[in-house]
Order: sequence, then C-alpha cells, then structure tokens
Amino acid sequence: MVCLTPTRSLSYEGDPMSSLRAGQLNRRISLQRQSNAQDSYGGPVRTWLNVATIWADIQPLTGRELESAQRMASEISHLITVRYQSSLTDTRVVSGYRALYKARIFNIHAALNEDESNVLVTLLASEGLDDG
Repeated sequence: MVCLTPTRSLSYEGDPMSSLRAGQLNRRISLQRQSNAQDSYGGPVRTWLNVATIWADIQPLTGRELESAQRMASEISHLITVRYQSSLTDTRVVSGYRALYKARIFNIHAALNEDESNVLVTLLASEGLDDG
C-alpha cells in the first residue's frame, strides 16, 4: 500500500482543533463543481459553480511519492489539505470538483479524512491546463 503524505507535516498537539496553526493553511482556494447550462441557442455549455472558498495547504508530491503514486493513479501530483468539512469526505461527490488557486487549476480525484479524526481532509489532486 502506498502512503501519500505531504512533504511538510501539518502537526498539532493536544486538541487538534485548538492547536492547528492557521499559518499552515496559507493558500486561499476556491472549490468548484461542474454544472451544465445552456447557451443562447439552447446548446449545452459546461460551467463551474463555486462551492466554497477556504484556506488550504498545497503540497506537490516528492519524486519518490510521485513515482509510487503513478502506480496507483498516474494523475495525482498534489495533496491539498483543508480543515474538515463533512461535505468534503464523500469521494463520489468531491471527485467531480476542482480547486482554483490563483491561475492554477487542480482536478480533485479523492478525499481522505486524516486519521478519521474530522480535523483535516486531504484532497488528492492533479494540476492541469484543462478545465476539469
């Protein structure tokens, strides 16, 4: 089994909610879900709707992690860690999301509730130029 972990640990001591330093989640990202709309001629158009704007930590996988991850899923290139939200723990839902950070697009493939402690969620993502 391959263990995907950030290269910089988001550690906390004691009560995790009170000790997690806000500075560790220092990237403001927008989570979006795909939506279908119609253009002025009635044709289908794919659009993206904002689901949430939250603080996150974005970590690229190290070369070793990336090599191991490629055996599992060739697309995973980044781990995005955010505070726990129950809406982010269902991979069937979240795998259709994307995260925007500045001009970068990260397609979300899965979500992991760290230690099942309901403190942090790690999103397995790939960075790409496509729109999801």
